[in-house]
Amino acid sequence: MSQDIAIRAEGLGKRYQLGVARHRHNSLRDLLADRLGALLRPSGSQHATKTFWALKEASFEIRQGENVGIIGLNGAGKSTLLKILSRIVEPTEGRARIDGRVGALLEVGTGFHGELTGRENVFLYGSILGMSKDEVRRKFDAIVEFSGVSEFIDTPVKRYSSGMYVRLAFAVAAHLEPEILLLDEVLAVGDLTFQRKCIEFAKELQRKDATILFVSHNMFSIKTMCERVIYLKQGKIIYDGPTEGGIALYEQDSPLSAVPWVRDDPSQWPVRLTEVALLDASGARRTVFDFGEPMTVRLGYETRGPVQEPNFIVAMIRSDGVACCNFSNEADEVTFREVDGRGVVELKIPPLKLISETYTVSVFVREKGFQKLLCAQVGGTFHVRHHLYDMHFGVFHEPAQWRWEQTREPLPAPLEQEAQS
Repeated sequence: MSQDIAIRAEGLGKRYQLGVARHRHNSLRDLLADRLGALLRPSGSQHATKTFWALKEASFEIRQGENVGIIGLNGAGKSTLLKILSRIVEPTEGRARIDGRVGALLEVGTGFHGELTGRENVFLYGSILGMSKDEVRRKFDAIVEFSGVSEFIDTPVKRYSSGMYVRLAFAVAAHLEPEILLLDEVLAVGDLTFQRKCIEFAKELQRKDATILFVSHNMFSIKTMCERVIYLKQGKIIYDGPTEGGIALYEQDSPLSAVPWVRDDPSQWPVRLTEVALLDASGARRTVFDFGEPMTVRLGYETRGPVQEPNFIVAMIRSDGVACCNFSNEADEVTFREVDGRGVVELKIPPLKLISETYTVSVFVREKGFQKLLCAQVGGTFHVRHHLYDMHFGVFHEPAQWRWEQTREPLPAPLEQEAQS
């Protein structure tokens, strides 16, 4: 492999079997579960043996020092690709060649044992990543300081929050000093301070000519970190090129897809959106609105059955992931007694005072009282346009009342003293 090629994938594919194969028993528990299932299944029924390709015919080269974003909707094959590259799973077909020391931070808790303390898991995970015990010992204090969980370092990690898991795991992976770093949605968990720390660390690796593969649904992070993206759709690479072009494809495919963090099966939701339209004052569809312009959000929906008093929530999410505002019919004391079948809900938004930026509309439907989630879908993106009001002005801008008075009288004594000091 050429010296400046860090990763080369040739026809990578991964096939999974759906259902349970007969007579595969990895433990006594598996054996008992299979025998019990055989007793409960109707006579003559068989195990499902369908197959599913999570990744198919993936070929690409990544040069040393490149930062590449891996993007796509849920189920596109992004995590499968990173698991193959990190040697967690074997490909069904094809091969991948990697030249360099690899650090990987994939799913929350990967490489951790819940019964062990944070201290013990630092050594365990470090060894999994390829660090020697002496290397972990030398870097231990720096790892704990970076993670921010020093108070809980001797607590079993099964009591950690998901954010604490990620912070500690990322800190270990960071101090591996990898030449190649694989990150899967690491910025989806953790507070903004830690996210910034992760991005700064990635930029520091960039300056050291490290190679980074970054899976994320946060397009702001992708734009910040990556000059190139690989866009996966239904397990296949359909785009490999400059970031802006890949993000444009992602945004075209995003409307009405499930929001990235939802783990429920969308096909089982009681409510499903069939349309999200952003309209101007004349009723025309728009994707660019001027600051101060009104907007109407029209939601088409269908239900699997009667839903009592649903709460429709429309959220405006800025490109950097900041939730700018939410609108809710329940919060506005508007009640839809029962929705059943197909229908339309319209939300007339006051003149837009959001600063000039790109926003994603996410739509949620919950039970009355902001309870159980019934639906969570992406409704598309729009841009607010203004020549001055950008992110330096915060989230929104409203004119304030100003008063100015000029006087030639001397300042009061205390103020005069402070000014002189």
